[in-house]
Amino acid sequence: MTRPAADLTALQDATDRFLVTAGTLDDAAVERPSRLPGWTRGHVLAHLARNADALVNVLAGRPMYASAEARDADIERGAGRPVADHLADVRESAARLAGAAAALTEEQWDATVELRNGVTDLASAIPFRRWVEVELHHVDLDAGHTLDDLPGAFTDGAVPYLARRFAGHPELPPLRLTAEDGRTWSSGGSEGEPVHVSGSPQALTGWLSGRTGGGGLTASGPLPALPAL
Repeated sequence: MTRPAADLTALQDATDRFLVTAGTLDDAAVERPSRLPGWTRGHVLAHLARNADALVNVLAGRPMYASAEARDADIERGAGRPVADHLADVRESAARLAGAAAALTEEQWDATVELRNGVTDLASAIPFRRWVEVELHHVDLDAGHTLDDLPGAFTDGAVPYLARRFAGHPELPPLRLTAEDGRTWSSGGSEGEPVHVSGSPQALTGWLSGRTGGGGLTASGPLPALPAL
């Protein structure tokens, strides 16, 4: 396995774009609701910073978070800070993650690492996982960046990545996903008639990630409610 150079470059670009958007906010705006239920924009910013540090832990072979309670407490404690503190935290934590990634050897990129709730993956998948966090939380910030602004290079990977999360799920019918350019993916369960869902990669990403109820998609039957990721 080689260093995931393209994903690392794309992640840096996504982080830079996120910081530009976040930099348009003032202290009052940070306290207003985000697109995520129960979270302010400050919660989104605090989460993104702590997620970067958590992934540093993962790459170092440490537990991602000390506990679920500690994770939630860190986000809550950081949410109410001034925007300047948030921006510095997101920027500096992203730099720590980039530094940890730069220090890995080719052999270490091929190692299996453990994330939350017993989930495992290759270290080489961590930059893309972080890219997902940055792009989707950029939308969640509700500061002018929408699903339609997601770059094609991202949705090319995000749709199959998110589809795999629901593969074999017993609460879902079989799903056949089709993008406008004809690309297809399978997901969902194995019992019953398949539901064919089609739309733009951005719309598919929005639905699969729980950011929409399926706006912009067409389906051959009732669009199933997806379980939380």
